[in-house]
Amino acid sequence: MSLCPCASEKSYSDCCEPFILGKKKAPTAVALMRSRYSAFAVGNMDYIYNTHHESTRGELDMDSVKSWALNSEWLGLEIRETQKGTEKDTEGQVEFVCKFNFNDKVQSHHELSTFVKEKDQWFFVDGALRNNTVRRSEPKVGRNDPCPCGSGKKAKKCCHQ
Repeated sequence: MSLCPCASEKSYSDCCEPFILGKKKAPTAVALMRSRYSAFAVGNMDYIYNTHHESTRGELDMDSVKSWALNSEWLGLEIRETQKGTEKDTEGQVEFVCKFNFNDKVQSHHELSTFVKEKDQWFFVDGALRNNTVRRSEPKVGRNDPCPCGSGKKAKKCCHQ
């Protein structure tokens, strides 16, 4: 019994596999998000295609998606926030971060995904990348400013090389 790739702490067979195999429909936007992540991890591209909303499905380059998915090592999923997307809703958003190793480089993907529910089935519509902007707590030191280390030298001749 292996754990589900979606990080739910359930076994794959009790968590995402029934959705991916079509035995059940994901009841919420989060459940669909988790099962789509798991589908990437197990290489089930049919599920990715079939749970992509028809309005944006044409934008998919399935050959590239498949190559990326199958050549990645999936390292984990973190659900950050959800808006709507319950069993009673017809739309919802899920903010998530997933980590994967691609070309020997660990990468992180942070996205806000939009979902819709039609005829009792949730679909992924699209996603917006979330910016992980780093904000300075102190002002930027210019090359000709005094070095913040206190040496009395210009930053370009000291620590700012």
